[in-house]
Amino acid sequence: MEFSKIRSFLWPVHRHEHEKFIPMLIMFFLICFNYNLLRATKDALVVTAPASGAEAIPFIKVWGILPCALLFTWIFTRLSNKLKRENVFYALMSIFLIFFFLFGFILYPLRDHLHPNAFADRLQEILPVGFKGMIAMFRNWTFTSFYIMSEMWSTMMMTVLFWGFANEVTTVGDARRFYGLLGISCNFSGVVSGQVSTLLSHHTFNPSLPFGQDAWGQSVFFINGLIIIFGIACMCLFRYLHVKGYGYQSKTTTAATQEIKMGMRKNFAYLAKSKYLICIAVIVLMYNLSLNLVEVVWKDQVKQLYPNPGDFNAYMGQVLTAIGILATTTSIFISGNIIRKFSWTFSAMIPPMILLITGIGFFAFMLFKDSNTATLIAALFGATPLAIGVFFGSMQNCLSRASKYTLFDVTKELSFIPLSKECKLKGKAAIDGVGSRLGKSGGSVIHQGLLMVFGTILLSTPYVGVILLFAIGGWIVAVKSLGKKFNQLTAQNETISVPDVDPTLANQEA
Repeated sequence: MEFSKIRSFLWPVHRHEHEKFIPMLIMFFLICFNYNLLRATKDALVVTAPASGAEAIPFIKVWGILPCALLFTWIFTRLSNKLKRENVFYALMSIFLIFFFLFGFILYPLRDHLHPNAFADRLQEILPVGFKGMIAMFRNWTFTSFYIMSEMWSTMMMTVLFWGFANEVTTVGDARRFYGLLGISCNFSGVVSGQVSTLLSHHTFNPSLPFGQDAWGQSVFFINGLIIIFGIACMCLFRYLHVKGYGYQSKTTTAATQEIKMGMRKNFAYLAKSKYLICIAVIVLMYNLSLNLVEVVWKDQVKQLYPNPGDFNAYMGQVLTAIGILATTTSIFISGNIIRKFSWTFSAMIPPMILLITGIGFFAFMLFKDSNTATLIAALFGATPLAIGVFFGSMQNCLSRASKYTLFDVTKELSFIPLSKECKLKGKAAIDGVGSRLGKSGGSVIHQGLLMVFGTILLSTPYVGVILLFAIGGWIVAVKSLGKKFNQLTAQNETISVPDVDPTLANQEA
């Protein structure tokens, strides 16, 4: 049955599909709500921590997040080989919820006793100024662990598990109708979580409450409580889909299935043997590299403007709200129609072009913010050059993030659909579980090297801008190459099979 013009624009879902699609929509909203709430909170904790700043972020991403990404990918692979795929979701969700419970009730309240401040002070006296970020990561290790687990949530729960599930139970044709709406759900969650984050950050200390020694401490408790509640709700919705028969099929134990069970090492073998997967990996890597290069510079400016953690988190909440409104509006009126009416290549090319244009604008103002022109612009708006610089960075972040949620994520997930089931599962785990982290860690390694040489983020900014141009160039080349193959596969209704592997070695590792 064909939809009316208005319904095809706003809600291209058949009535008999509601029982499956609406729970998926709500579950994705809750996962993204937690993701956005964690994204603002982790930055506020780390960047405004004692003797810390945005300099700590590159060190955390290299020495904390990358090893944990490898660890979680290994855990995911092992669980996938031993458990029903439905139970893998519950197992990983439980790991996250237990950590956030421990952080809210134990680690954060006892942070002053757990942080090695005296030893960190001695290290600060011995080591050069370029090591400030590494020392801050060690000094505030409980905040560092929160930052790492927040990043792992976005990778494992949102990208690997939910999108892996959605790709498994959705055809290419249905995906073109459903994924745009899922993007709207994600974007709207940013609006809600941004407002909640701002509201909780403005919380006034209530001494009658049995937790928290100040307003920010009580806000941290509320934030972790919401994350736990919504995580449990996600597990309930996931179980509902399986009870109704819309979830993963029962795990089979046939010889054919056993032959293709793979360990983490073999996941990377998939990437090496498939040009198609390599292109997806390059796109994911370059996106994360580009975004990380810009965000560290921007967050350093935000910290200078809002040194208090509550004010910092409130501002980040406002940014999340702006991203959500922009992305939701774009999803409803623009991106969904772009995906349906234009080629995959055209849709996938928009995010790198947006990041290129906005990145050039932000770095140009940063480099010349002490000039007479920048001072004149700031005076015209009745603000300081620092405030204007933060505004330009926030605008760049809003536009690039909105393009990610509306077009980048959807086109990336569409590119996985022509893959076979096993190639889809293992390749996606390798690309999203490690490839995205390599991109972020690569950007962090670049920042670390520049910090060691120049000492501060401000002095290294010009070189970051040049590297950004090369990263976006590689992204654009990968999009063009992948688009040709994707269009060919979907036009001929073909599927890419699992690359050849040695079944004996695969079984040994599994």
